[in-house]
Amino acid sequence: MNAPAPARLRTEAVTVGYGEAPVVHSLSLTVADGKVTTIVGPNGCGKSTLLRTMSRLLKPSSGTVLLDGEPIQDIHTREVACRMALLPQSPIAPEGLLVRDLVGRGRHPHQRWFSQWSPEDERIVDLALELTDTTDLRDRPLDQLSGGQRQRAWIAMTLAQDTDLLLLDEPTTYLDLAHQVEVLDLVCRLNRERGRTVVMVLHDLNLAARYSDVIVVMKDGVVVTEGNPAEVFTPAMLAHTFGLDADVLPDPRTGLPIIVPISSADSPVTQQRELAHAPQP
Repeated sequence: MNAPAPARLRTEAVTVGYGEAPVVHSLSLTVADGKVTTIVGPNGCGKSTLLRTMSRLLKPSSGTVLLDGEPIQDIHTREVACRMALLPQSPIAPEGLLVRDLVGRGRHPHQRWFSQWSPEDERIVDLALELTDTTDLRDRPLDQLSGGQRQRAWIAMTLAQDTDLLLLDEPTTYLDLAHQVEVLDLVCRLNRERGRTVVMVLHDLNLAARYSDVIVVMKDGVVVTEGNPAEVFTPAMLAHTFGLDADVLPDPRTGLPIIVPISSADSPVTQQRELAHAPQP
């Protein structure tokens, strides 16, 4: 019986930071191929730093990121971009850039000086626009679109890179709830229908529970737990990691966990603290 192929993307004892202070500490993580993995954790815990390190934007001070079994720092930048696409937080485009030109930029890693724009590039860009429901927006300036439309256009650009590894850093930031659901429905379709492996960072725990196969919880630069949403989201984990008193209930439609924060006034922790500080008779 043949041994299963190793995961395409993983970290081994990675430590990385800005300046002398490490933000991520000796962290090892294997990304499940063909799944949606979401990294959650309190602000400043190292989520985005980890994602940037996995995409080769940051170099670890120790440890290794492996892409297809190779240290990612040994792979040429263009080749990394042919295998993996990253959508950073709050991406910026030149004023007046048309959607079709933005999406076309996703083809740059595949082009060489002797082989410029081709019918294959055109086909892949058209497919990316179709998959993200942005075909009708292709001739619109990006800065004239709604937040949800812009985010779909940016995801179309990552799809135009034609990789099966997508890294998305807070893809729902600054979007209202309807647009957040719209973007995450798209991510889910890309995974289920197109077989894309997705790693994303999210702040909203309920959306993470709804759209993820694997949840990775970080705190203080390390992974504290990982697993499927039902395994990971427990009142004990939320209290320990986020300092949040909450009930975890099953969604009546899906059975997935729903996190219901407890008001500080109703929290047993708050009540115990108030009793401890109450004047004694």
